[in-house]
Amino acid sequence: MKRITYKSIKGFFLLTALLFSQACDESVLDEKPLSFLSPDVTLVSNAGFQSAITALHQAVREVAGVDDQNAYWSVYFGTDLGSIGVRDAYLRNYETQLTPTFMGVNHFWDWGYLNLLPRANQIIDYAQRPTAVWADEKQKNAVIAEARFFRAYAHNMLTNLYGDVVIADKLATEPKVDYQRNKRKEVLEFAKADLEFASQWLPLTEPQPGRIVKSAADHLLTEVNISLGNYDKAIETATAVISSGRNQLMTQRFGTQKNLPGDVYSDLWKDGNQNRSGGNLENLWVIQYEFQTPGGVTSSGNGRNWLRCWGARYFDAKDPDNASGMVIADSLGRGVSWMRPSNHILYDIWKDDPNDMRNSEYNIRRKWYYNNPASKYFLKEVKFHANLDTLYHIYPAFRKVEGLSLAGATNGRTFNDWPMMRLAETYLLRAEAYLMKGDKQKAAEDINVVRGRAKAKPVAAAQVDLDYILDERLRELIVEEPRRLTLSRMGKLVERTKKYNGFATTTSTIQAKNELFPIPQKFIDANFGAKVPQNPGY
Repeated sequence: MKRITYKSIKGFFLLTALLFSQACDESVLDEKPLSFLSPDVTLVSNAGFQSAITALHQAVREVAGVDDQNAYWSVYFGTDLGSIGVRDAYLRNYETQLTPTFMGVNHFWDWGYLNLLPRANQIIDYAQRPTAVWADEKQKNAVIAEARFFRAYAHNMLTNLYGDVVIADKLATEPKVDYQRNKRKEVLEFAKADLEFASQWLPLTEPQPGRIVKSAADHLLTEVNISLGNYDKAIETATAVISSGRNQLMTQRFGTQKNLPGDVYSDLWKDGNQNRSGGNLENLWVIQYEFQTPGGVTSSGNGRNWLRCWGARYFDAKDPDNASGMVIADSLGRGVSWMRPSNHILYDIWKDDPNDMRNSEYNIRRKWYYNNPASKYFLKEVKFHANLDTLYHIYPAFRKVEGLSLAGATNGRTFNDWPMMRLAETYLLRAEAYLMKGDKQKAAEDINVVRGRAKAKPVAAAQVDLDYILDERLRELIVEEPRRLTLSRMGKLVERTKKYNGFATTTSTIQAKNELFPIPQKFIDANFGAKVPQNPGY
């Protein structure tokens, strides 16, 4: 897709605010800004709108990709996944840390209302102005559809995190201090309407890797319909994705490392295997991280930091003599142990079928070997001893976060693309809709399609409930899934965190109120024209 620089994007979206601040000077209003990226100049042709759409993709990529402060990872910490390993912070203690001023609470609110939603609304607004020149209605509606997809994506995330939130339905052109929160059902209905339009007008195939297609809209629409209780509609939209003829689970080895030891599930995560050009027919939406490729990142500091979050800080591990046993290796990268997995996801969910492909050595690194040539234990397997911290330095690691770091192993970031939506999840969403409708047999059949690819034992209909589906989502979608969003959407966050988190402070301090984030205090204070109720208990 066409690239524009961060500086251009920033000017592109802040120009209106700058001009407003100078409106007292009438001569400014008479200017016709032809020499820089004003929306009045650029958003008049399809080429200009395509550049603006690039900024929508950038916004989603950067909600996590450049965050070294752990704000994004607060949708992982303090859930049934586990807790933060690197330091005693970030949702180990819910009572003291999850407050209306918590960094993670501000992060997602600001991302939605100050970043993605203004960009989407500007495109939607300008695309419908008479100054915009289109080849035909189809071209115009395709642009609007992609922007409405992202608007729905933001609203769905925000309402899953905060409950009742403000619907941002239009471009703000002047200061407003009297916003009102909309009911969650209203927010979901608004997102549903956006996604239905997107499904109608988005293309079937992406014009460039990473662009949004009809199947991605239908996938998200399935989730929204489940949240609204529209189970038949959810089944219908999921079936549209599954039966499109374009999408399929990958069941045979493929891609850049298909001739090396591994399995088809591990192939999904290898460098170069995420897009359809790499033979992957399973991914519905892929964020582009490849370094200096169309749609990818342009700076070595903007790579994908999933490895930093999920990777163990192995290179600080001591050998039994309390000497350095490990050093940073290119093949392992530089994890920081932000996310220390719980025993539930490392061991419990595999007990019924340890031969599940997703539990193979190619997908979970359970054995580590001392790699420091200076250690007398060099190349010997790391075993537990008194000098080894297994909450921080060595523990089983999910290998889907691994990848090539063009900036060097010490950078800690990888640059392989990342799937945001996969067909495997579509099957699990349809299974959830069938279950909520009361059809356990159909739910089991969909789950078994996913388990079948993993060569796992099939599940019986009688075993299927929401907890089984949530455990299957862990087996299939671990690391990929922003877990808090799913648990809050299902109303299972507090229950499963208490049961499975494994960190005493987290499980003892989480309360019913923590099912949702609080509303950011800074928004409540700034919105002085109308009272904004805080979520209960905060």
